[in-house]
Amino acid sequence: MSSLIDTSVRYDLAESTCPALRLDEIVDPTGLAALTLGYGTSPGDAELRALVAADTGVRPGQVLLTTGAAGAMSLLALDRTPGRVLVVGPCFPPTGTVPAGLGAAVDVVSARFDDGYRLPIDAVAARLTGTTRLVSLASPQNPSGVRYSGEELAALLDVVAERAAPDAIVLVDETYRACTYGAAPVPPSAAPRSPRVVTCSSLSKAHGAPGLRLGWLTVTDAELYERLRNAKFLTSISGARIDEVLGAAVLRRQREILAPRAAFLAGTLATLTAWVETAPVDLVRPDGGALCCLRLSPEEIPDRAVPAFYARLAELDTRVEPGGTFGEPDRVFRLGFGHLPEPDFAEALTRLGAAVDAAATRAR
Repeated sequence: MSSLIDTSVRYDLAESTCPALRLDEIVDPTGLAALTLGYGTSPGDAELRALVAADTGVRPGQVLLTTGAAGAMSLLALDRTPGRVLVVGPCFPPTGTVPAGLGAAVDVVSARFDDGYRLPIDAVAARLTGTTRLVSLASPQNPSGVRYSGEELAALLDVVAERAAPDAIVLVDETYRACTYGAAPVPPSAAPRSPRVVTCSSLSKAHGAPGLRLGWLTVTDAELYERLRNAKFLTSISGARIDEVLGAAVLRRQREILAPRAAFLAGTLATLTAWVETAPVDLVRPDGGALCCLRLSPEEIPDRAVPAFYARLAELDTRVEPGGTFGEPDRVFRLGFGHLPEPDFAEALTRLGAAVDAAATRAR
């Protein structure tokens, strides 16, 4: 996955963010000149934690700022190992690889394209054990953009409570929660649901500020919060003061930042949906986020022709994220529809169509 940020292509459909914010869209850069660059606190900037708390329905003292959502996941994985971690896929790969690298036994239960990536409750229940210490999932998912319903999350919590070890917790990655379409409201966070629930999120995706490297955990269990805060202190002392000040500026203007992005995403999703109707591909329609999963039609493009699709895309200076990155066959791919300007997105779809045609031709 490092190639997604370390290399570039002209038409990047693998990108999973909305367009990046500019500094002058959130603050007057000259006003930062008086900011002192001393240490912050281990929990993080008080104003930013209060803004996150108001948005998620918890108290400021239950918010821990982290280095992106990836940093949040790493702190939690550190706390939960050794033991077993159950990951609901498909998912952001470090969700499983980080706990495994720390010595956890990782069980993966994968939702399926054919089932619309709905939460496989029965399969999760079957894999829980007395040593399961963490159940990790994302809503909306990366890569599919499918959002789990309140009923699905409630059923999952019931299963964990009935079958898991007493200290097992559920991590809900809500990185794309604020990424909606059109006039659809941002749904409530899972943060207040139960002391067993920990959520993580960041400013990277919906808000378009991945360069701040700023995320957070919500933790309503006081003992767990203190362990995580101490782990953050021992590994990084505090977050970057300037990132946290700028993060607060983003969240203070959240409504005006998110509204035009929601309108933009509604338009590009409509463009993508219309394109899908003309091509031998299948789409699981996303519920949120700037990304979704498509699949080259198994009826028209056999496995032997899939490499031709990726080869032609590379020739056209265009890319998507192959399914192998997130535990699917490569005929499934992640496509981002929130990063490119609309004219570039239309051109990227034209090039994507040419790559699909190349694979279909190879199949004949």
